[in-house]
Amino acid sequence: MEITRIGVVGAGQMGNGIAHVCALAGFAVVFTDVSKELVDKGLATLGRNLDRQVAKGTVTAAAKDQALGRITPAVGLGALAQCQIAVEAVVESFEVKVKVFQELDRLLGRDAILASNTSSISITKLAGATSRPERFIGMHFMNPVPVMQLVEVIRGIATSDDTFRTVEELAKKLGKVPVEVNDSPGFVSNRVLMPMINEAIYAVYESVGTSEAVDTVMKLGMNHPMGPLALADFIGLDTCLAILRVLHDGLGDPKYRPCPLLVKMVDAGWLGKKSGRGFYTYA
Repeated sequence: MEITRIGVVGAGQMGNGIAHVCALAGFAVVFTDVSKELVDKGLATLGRNLDRQVAKGTVTAAAKDQALGRITPAVGLGALAQCQIAVEAVVESFEVKVKVFQELDRLLGRDAILASNTSSISITKLAGATSRPERFIGMHFMNPVPVMQLVEVIRGIATSDDTFRTVEELAKKLGKVPVEVNDSPGFVSNRVLMPMINEAIYAVYESVGTSEAVDTVMKLGMNHPMGPLALADFIGLDTCLAILRVLHDGLGDPKYRPCPLLVKMVDAGWLGKKSGRGFYTYA
C-alpha cells in the first residue's frame, strides 16, 4: 500500500510536530483536534517552527510554503476517512485513545493503518479495542519531532509484518531512524528514561540537591545536553507521571513508583514549561 495522505489526530506539541515533518516530506496531511481553537493554535506553532528552520537555512521559504499548503486543518475525525494511515497524538490516557481509535476504525478504509504515538501504553491493548489489530502499530516520535531523529516502531502481538514494513519505510521517508521495539510498558525509551527522571526528582525531594544542582551534575558530569528535571518540565510533568504509573502498574516493580513530589506538583497544576511552572519557572 502506498501512503500519500496521513491523518494526524491531536494538535499539541507532538501532533503539530508530526504534521510538520509529514508535510515537509511531501505528504498530504489532515490535521485535526476537537476544536478549531486547538487546531489553529497547533498550526500557529507549526508555522513558527518552520519559520525557525527557514531562518537557520535548513528549509527554504518555498519548501515552507509548500509544506503549509499540504496541510488540511479539520475539527473532528470525519475528514480522515481517505487517509491511508492515521497517527494518534492525543493525551496519554488509555480511555481517551481507545475512543479515538474506535472511531478511526469505523471511518477509515479496511487497509488503512492505525498508529499510536503513545509513550508508554500497550499497543496490543489499544489494538485489541479495534477490529484491525494486524493493521495497528506504535509510532513513537521523540520531542521535538522536527529535530529528533528516532522513531520507536512498536509491534503489538498481532501487528503484521506488512504493517511493520510499511511504517518502517514511512519513518525513513520522514527523515527519521526507525528502531523496532516489542510491546512492553514504556517500550525502550521511557523504560530507561523515566526511572532516571524519577530518581532526579527523589534527589530534590530528599534535599540531596536543588533542581539546578541535579541538572548541572548530569550535564557537566554525564555530558547530557539537558538535565533530567529541565527535560521533565519540557516533556510535561503530567505526562511523566502518567508514564511512571503505566510502568509501575504494568511491571509491578517498586522502582517505578512515582516520587511523591512529582504527584504533588501535578496535583498543584505545576506541569512544567506548558503551564509556566515546574522545577523551573517560565515566562
